[in-house]
This record gives sequence, C-alpha cells and structure tokens, in this order.
Amino acid sequence: MANVIEPKVLKGFRDFLPPAEIARRWLIEKIEASFRLYGFVPIDTPALEYTEILLGKGGGETEKQVYRFTDKGGRDVALRFDLTVPFARFVAQYREELSFPFKRYHIAKVWRGENTQRGRYREFTQCDFDIVGSSSPAADFEILLMMRNTLRALGAEVSIRINHRGIFNRFLKNRGLAERSVEILRIVDKLAKIGRDETGKLLEEIAGEGGAAEILRFITPGENFEDTLRSVSELAGGESEDTERLKLLRGYMIETGIADSFAFDPSITRGLDYYTGIVYETFLREDPSIGSVCSGGRYDNLAALYSKEAIPGVGSSIGLDRLIAAMENSGRLRSRPGYARLAIACLREDQGGVCQALAEQFRQRGIACEVFLEEGKLTKQFMLAEKKGEGWLIIPGDDPLHSPLTLRDLSKRENREGLSVEDIVSLI
Repeated sequence: MANVIEPKVLKGFRDFLPPAEIARRWLIEKIEASFRLYGFVPIDTPALEYTEILLGKGGGETEKQVYRFTDKGGRDVALRFDLTVPFARFVAQYREELSFPFKRYHIAKVWRGENTQRGRYREFTQCDFDIVGSSSPAADFEILLMMRNTLRALGAEVSIRINHRGIFNRFLKNRGLAERSVEILRIVDKLAKIGRDETGKLLEEIAGEGGAAEILRFITPGENFEDTLRSVSELAGGESEDTERLKLLRGYMIETGIADSFAFDPSITRGLDYYTGIVYETFLREDPSIGSVCSGGRYDNLAALYSKEAIPGVGSSIGLDRLIAAMENSGRLRSRPGYARLAIACLREDQGGVCQALAEQFRQRGIACEVFLEEGKLTKQFMLAEKKGEGWLIIPGDDPLHSPLTLRDLSKRENREGLSVEDIVSLI
C-alpha cells in the first residue's frame, strides 16, 4: 500500500502498553498517597515555558539538553527540563495567593535531550515535593523523612547520601577557588560516572595538582557520619552555620530512629547552580549502580530570579522511570491485573443494555466491572478475561437482571451457579 507512514517512536521516548502503564499508575498512586500523609497538595504547570524562565539559572549541561525552539508567534520557548524551575516561577507569580510555608507535590513529564541508558530517557516522569517559605532545618528534615518513607512504602531499602553546599563553598573559598566553584562542583558531581582518576585530572586543570589532591581529600567520606562531618569542618575552616545544621539534622534522624538510612557524603554536590544548602541523592541498596532515584536540596535564592523578595525553599524529586527500571531488574515490580476484576460475558448482542444495567449494580458497590461487547464462544471469552487479568466472569441467564447468575472463578476454572448480585459481591 503506497504512502503508508511507518509507525515509530523517537529515540529516548516510549509508548506504554496497559500492563506497564498499570504498574506505573500503581506506583504513582502509592507515591501520591505518601505525599498527602504529610499535608502536601498537588499543583500543575505548563510543559512549555519561555526559555528565559527555564534557563535563567540552569546553565551548563542543562542548556545543551533543553528542547528549545521558536514558536509560530516568534517566541523563544522550551520544554521544561525539571519541575523545580517552573515551580519557582509559579511561587513568584502566585505568592499572594499561597499560604507559607507552602508544601506542594507535582508529578509530571519533563524532557532532556541527553544520552539514553538504562533507566534514563529523554522523556521521563518526575515526582517532586517541595516546601517553600521556610528556612528551618525542620523543613529540610521533613523532606528527607518523606524521601525515605515514600520509597520504603514502595518496598525499596535506600541509602540517602547528604552534603551541604555551604561547607564545600567555604572550603573552596579558603583555597582561593571560589570563582571556579561552579566548574569544580560540576566536575565532582560526575565522580560516580567517570571515576576518581579522571575526576582528579579534570580538577588539576583548574586547581593544579596540589589543589586537586586537596579537593579529592575533602570529598572522601570518613568511617561514619560524625567522622566525615568533623573532617570536612576542619578542612573548611572550622564549624559554622552549615555544619551546625547538619549536626541538628543528624540529631533529628537519631530521634526518629532512621539514622541508618543516611550517610554524609561530601562528594554529593548536585550539578545545578541553584542549590545553596543541603543536597542529597538516594541510592537503592539492592541496585546502587542505576544511580540516584531521588535527589534534591535547598535552594534559598531560586525564586529570587522571578521576584524581588527571595523565598527559601527545599525539595526533592523521585525519578519514576529510573526507579521502575531498578524494581523491574530486581523482580519487585510485578505485572498487575487490569482495573476490572469482574467481567460479564456476551451471550447475545441484544442483551447489551441489560448487561450494562447489571454491571452498574457492581460498579455502584465499588467493584470495577467490564461488559464484553461482542458475542462469541464462552471458551474464547474465558481466555479473553484471563488475558486481561480479570479474576471472575459472570455468565448471564436469559434475563440478566432477574435470572440467577453463574460466576466463573477464572483462577480455579470452576463455575458457581444460582447466585444473586449480593452473593457475587460477597464472594469477590
């Protein structure tokens, strides 16, 4: 057939068949339920923003990865590359309508033109949660607590590695490297990807051999949280507000019994410029090689890009697609049945109306019920119901609304006859 367009999807983009999408939706529902437990509320923002909004503070690698173009109105626009920068614009624009501290969550797709690999795509879903309008350490801790508990609710055991950009910045300032801090932080952020030797070579180009050795020493964790904090504090010139905050957060962790989930790792920097305080990345204990599945930090100056008044903020983001890749690899993300556990067979197409009326009786009781639409052999309808993941199939009588019903248990491949709607509701 001439002029048939080949069906294909762009590299780094994906379609989701029902089994995969059902599993994704199940995860999202669990994540949303966890967010709501802490009093967070949902928002949404456009996928497309003015480029100056998105790149006002992103810079570096971000600018290379953004999907950017001129629209029909001649405007310079881009697809959002994360949910944090649009949120900063959102807060500045609607600050008079919000109550602070404002706790939001936002689950949506973002786009980055980066190299694809396991768990990393060009179109992917982020699950963000932030607190703005509070500079309190309690806000930092609530985000950390949510990270841990939300992922544990999904059955994941995690190690959350935290650092403080302020300590690193003091360390660099004391060595005359403050003006090169952005470059150095981005190099250190690549440590896990490129290794210690290559990181050292890149640092030597900026700080010289001795300076690179000092930076590598600074970013090397000690035996435990307290030892590492003591070491970096000394190298940064002594204790300050940043080290005191980490001590306080450590105390919160111990008081709530979750200290074992956290480690102090001074090599965690987060590559984006807008972080100003604590930063963190989360690794699955069963599959750390896939990289961080939840990361973020404090960004007290971000909203100042769009407002004369700086609004403090702290937040984190779960990378849903990377998390799914890890859970699939470990076998913990099971394929899930369709939403309808109950179906009604089609014995005669002229019964379509009364079968839907019968199905409504189950739906009104909170049981998802599908009516098969086309007449066919029962054996084929049994097979169809099993393929869809449904557990039960009703075989209606001559008068579906008034005759006794037959219910087939598809898992046992057994029939139960002479049942009423209430009997079936009770059984299911």
